[in-house]
Amino acid sequence: MSAYLNALGVICALGRGQAEVSRSLFAGDCSGMRAEGGWVPERVLPVAGVQGELATIPTELGQQSSRNNQLLLEAALQIEGEIRQAIHTYGASRVGIVLGTSTSGIDEASRGIAHFLREHQFPGDYDYQQQELSAPANFLADWLQLSGPAYVISTACTSSARALMSAQRLLDLGVCDAVICGGVDSLCKLTLNGFSSLEAVSNERCNPFSVNRNGINIGEAAVLFLMSKEHAPIALLGSGASCDAHHISAPEPTGKGALQSMRKALASAGLQPGQIGYLNLHGTATQHNDAMESLAVASLFPQGVACSSTKPMSGHTLGAAGALEAAFCWLSLVHNRLPPHVWDGQADPALPALQWATAGATLEKRCLMSNSFAFGGNNVSLIIGGAP
Repeated sequence: MSAYLNALGVICALGRGQAEVSRSLFAGDCSGMRAEGGWVPERVLPVAGVQGELATIPTELGQQSSRNNQLLLEAALQIEGEIRQAIHTYGASRVGIVLGTSTSGIDEASRGIAHFLREHQFPGDYDYQQQELSAPANFLADWLQLSGPAYVISTACTSSARALMSAQRLLDLGVCDAVICGGVDSLCKLTLNGFSSLEAVSNERCNPFSVNRNGINIGEAAVLFLMSKEHAPIALLGSGASCDAHHISAPEPTGKGALQSMRKALASAGLQPGQIGYLNLHGTATQHNDAMESLAVASLFPQGVACSSTKPMSGHTLGAAGALEAAFCWLSLVHNRLPPHVWDGQADPALPALQWATAGATLEKRCLMSNSFAFGGNNVSLIIGGAP
């Protein structure tokens, strides 16, 4: 059963709302990626942060105040009208929430613990609820006064892609009539230092699939779709997931898990590879990810498919990445344009050649695929397209 994507709220380094994000995305604008110190000791790193003030958490929900929830509120306010209409139509118990995150309120918790170690007490604004993985879904449910299913999925960088899959399952099972789904993650020292300790963070803007690639850039984002059975121009046509469990952090080098998730997504949608008009690559710009992904893509699309990694513009938004890149596909369908592949143009001769989308390229086929891969060999592919 198709799950229609009726509305989209989005905020990331590319902008706030569909218009700003689209303008930057299709122009290949990387200006949201800025070099900043203070995240990792003795390093200045490019990060893709959201600039400026964020929406204020309502006073009655003050205990749930966190940067993640502020980002989430920004995205929700963009589509509040559509959400409120769905609640009015279906009832508060029939509207669900499924989100993906990897950070939740861990940055606020880290600061609270640091304060405790110095002062032997937690700061007045600290609340344990802030750091629970369920916190973003709980906050949204409380703000909207919903009583339907509300939960968070945390599978690292596939979290919000899995949230969309889970949302569709709630519709298919008849548990919900509409689901608010997506993901949120914010910049925090814990994440940046963790990836830095893995020697996975680049000192420069990331350079996916280049022979000169040397690591990722971290970003932040919040993305919300309103998914329902109510017909809309754009739908989640199919999805596929696999877990090759090759290594706790390194991808399976042949790309067999990635290939399996893509094939499952095609089978789920009833499509052949030649019907895909664009592929948003996971494309983190690490040595191992880009190598295995290019092998998988070349195997599945021997005739080629227009593709790009959007992470030089948005950064790797971790738990929000799957939903954010699904949103980029949604916007491509709306504007009939493709996000360009931003890199130095120096192809890695050890990798299969892929067909890179360029600035100004238009969409010729109305089915798009987005890949998300995560620690532990966790792989998800989504297909978004014109509604049947």
